[in-house]
Amino acid sequence: MDFVIKGCRVYNGGAFSAADVFVRGGSVFRIGRDIVPGSGVPVFEFNNCFLFPGLIDVHVHLREPGFSYKETMESGTLAAARGGFTTVCAMPNLNPVPDSLEHLNAELEAIRRGALIRVLPYGAITRGERGQELADLEAMAPYCCAFSDDGRGVQSEDMMRAAMQLAARLGSIIAAHCEVDSLLNGGYIHDGRYARGHGHRGICSESEWHEVERNCRLAEETGCKLHICHVSTKESVDIIRSARARGADVTAETAPHYLLLTEDDLQEDGQFKMNPPLRTAADREALIAGVLDGTIGMIATDHAPHSAEEKSRGLSRSAMGIVGLETAFASLYTRLVLAGVLPLERLVELMSLSPAARFGLRSGIREGADADFTVFDPGARWTVDPDDFATLGRATPFAGWELNGKFLMTVCGGKIVWKG
Repeated sequence: MDFVIKGCRVYNGGAFSAADVFVRGGSVFRIGRDIVPGSGVPVFEFNNCFLFPGLIDVHVHLREPGFSYKETMESGTLAAARGGFTTVCAMPNLNPVPDSLEHLNAELEAIRRGALIRVLPYGAITRGERGQELADLEAMAPYCCAFSDDGRGVQSEDMMRAAMQLAARLGSIIAAHCEVDSLLNGGYIHDGRYARGHGHRGICSESEWHEVERNCRLAEETGCKLHICHVSTKESVDIIRSARARGADVTAETAPHYLLLTEDDLQEDGQFKMNPPLRTAADREALIAGVLDGTIGMIATDHAPHSAEEKSRGLSRSAMGIVGLETAFASLYTRLVLAGVLPLERLVELMSLSPAARFGLRSGIREGADADFTVFDPGARWTVDPDDFATLGRATPFAGWELNGKFLMTVCGGKIVWKG
């Protein structure tokens, strides 16, 4: 389908400027002022909106195959399109776990059958994500965006070293969930003021930063490209900053909830339970500083849907994980961009250009490029209501928040995959 977008400020070359965008044959045919399309070409008029590259989320859980009662490929990718995303990278905690080419093919088939946007799978680092034996990284590498055992850390240093050595030889990224099992002590929220005051078991910060430190050291030793998932502690930020200063090939992500919430926002409700947990105000401030100075180069949602029953058991017994695809950009725009903490251009970099650069993906709006972009109305105001979500998951700590900005259209490969 050919069409023209008018009335937007278009992100190009790191800045926004007024322009029309002509899409032809799935690609950006022309960017310019006052484009007049041929007869019969649809024109979409948007007033006072921003048009920027489709967002890229390098950390989502789409649950299919194996757990489609939590999310399906279709529902998850529709939620992503509504949130401005044109590419997502799907974590491997599935059934079967994609730890071999045969198992990976089951996920690739689900993607071919149900995905509305571009979905790139992670392969597992170890068989069954159990940390005991390396998965078949070599066979899966051509089809995977990276390798991860997300959901738990690889506990054995020797196993992680072997994985990094192989990944380095393959030119692949290891995306590490950093968590030391022996330091968890049955915890499920941050080991801080709220846990102590309400009789909950806490997860100490060291359980994260100790493994971040180890993995950064191994990355330097092996030359592996390392990506640190869902950073939540100030110590982790410092370790990553130092490793990068020494020349280690290390990148990191954090999630919107760690930038916007702390343990002081906790309630006795499963919608506030995720892993890593919400930390302290000092941790949040360190994460924002890391985002601003480039230590943390991208923001990913860690979208992790569960059934209503699995999230109805309070903080102690609910499943770990919240949804985030439909609230991520607007929540950050409202609380950070409009507050003057973060420029809009930097938010676009963090959620599109930087992930693309690290993971070797397409991004950017230029003539001849694939038409992957989204239209954002900064003037729209809305209240977060989980019942309105496209995702099957409903657990979000942002329920009831008043947000500024909404996506009106998302285009992936020249196809309009969402129009509000």
